[in-house]
Amino acid sequence: MTKILVVDDEPGILRFIRRALESEGYTVLTAPDGAEGLRLAAEHRPALVILDLVMPGLSGTAVLAALLTDRADTRVLVLSAVGDVQARVRCLDAGAVDFLPKPFAVAELLARVRSRLRDLGHEDRAGSEELTCGSLRLDLRTRRLHSTNRHVELSQREFALMQHLMRNVGTVCTRAELLSEVWGYAFDPGSNVVDVTIARLRSKIKELRIETVRNVGYSLQPA
Repeated sequence: MTKILVVDDEPGILRFIRRALESEGYTVLTAPDGAEGLRLAAEHRPALVILDLVMPGLSGTAVLAALLTDRADTRVLVLSAVGDVQARVRCLDAGAVDFLPKPFAVAELLARVRSRLRDLGHEDRAGSEELTCGSLRLDLRTRRLHSTNRHVELSQREFALMQHLMRNVGTVCTRAELLSEVWGYAFDPGSNVVDVTIARLRSKIKELRIETVRNVGYSLQPA
């Protein structure tokens, strides 16, 4: 399986990213600081390193330099709250392959991971390239939802929401969970974007059975 190393001093961020990446079939290593990140990178040679910039002790900038000194072809995606143009330019000039500012949407993070791994010839994910639920098929490459006689174009958020629901068919997904997984770690928990997007999916896909669980969330059922 494709190995990805995540280096960040925030435990919540580490758990969040690890869960998202593992749901895609990747093997995920995590490090709470730069020194541990360098040790794991040297031991496991991950295909991609997701690296925070601001950490106690060894900074992300120093870790980036050390990673590239040890192995010049190391691919590093910087993920940081320091999102100004100068910081992005410095990291990219130093050898990072990408830069994503915090707060971030998990759908965008996963898309960037897939893109960087494609550069290396890795598969988008370790398992199947589509998800199914009854008569519905979600193609993870084309990002289209196929029913019996047609296909449905989905926006980025609609695709990410359907992907999460189809990975958890029959399970009640809470609104907080859906906000976190689809819209991002720091998204406003009082937002109604989940309900709005569910309604849009229902209007697009007549055979879609998404049950509303009052005061909790939603559950996708086989059509």
